[in-house]
Amino acid sequence: MKSDKLTAQGRETMERFKMEAANEVGVNLKNGYNGDITAREAGSVGGMMVNMMTPEQQWCFTRNNVRKFGHSQDLTFLVQSGI
Repeated sequence: MKSDKLTAQGRETMERFKMEAANEVGVNLKNGYNGDITAREAGSVGGMMVNMMTPEQQWCFTRNNVRKFGHSQDLTFLVQSGI
């Protein structure tokens, strides 16, 4: 019995999370079947869910030019780790 409750609770949580992601990308989802949305819209909802779950990391460093003394370039990388 307890596992059924957790499964229903998990399903409800994922449904709320999906609705929040759909709202972020401007896709109008309704409760239940959403067969009328395009594959692009469905993919954008799933992509937003992944983006919301994975943390971003930002790396900043300075690169010195080895050919010209005293010249450097600041670089910033925004990396999103995959699952």
